Amino acid sequence: MATVTVEINGRPYAVGCADGQEERVRILAKQFDGHVRQVAGEVGHVGDIRLFLMAGLLLADELHEARLANPSAESAAGASTDGVAEALNAVAARLEKIAQGL
Repeated sequence: MATVTVEINGRPYAVGCADGQEERVRILAKQFDGHVRQVAGEVGHVGDIRLFLMAGLLLADELHEARLANPSAESAAGASTDGVAEALNAVAARLEKIAQGL
């Protein structure tokens, strides 16, 4: 398992991912960071966990709309998400630790 350090909203986070998925995780983190910064610009500082939640919901909404627009792509996309799911699980575990410290 590899570890990648990504920056979200100006803070570094170490993320575990499958070997060979490091660049993909960096790309996804950059996309997520863009959404977090968009939310922060719209609502101001509400804390990282809330920013992450709102950005995650924006991404989920985009994914939902994309699936509605192209239902046949959903089955093909499922095969390529295993490494990403692993990375997201690692991020979720990190967020839980942060939340417990608040």
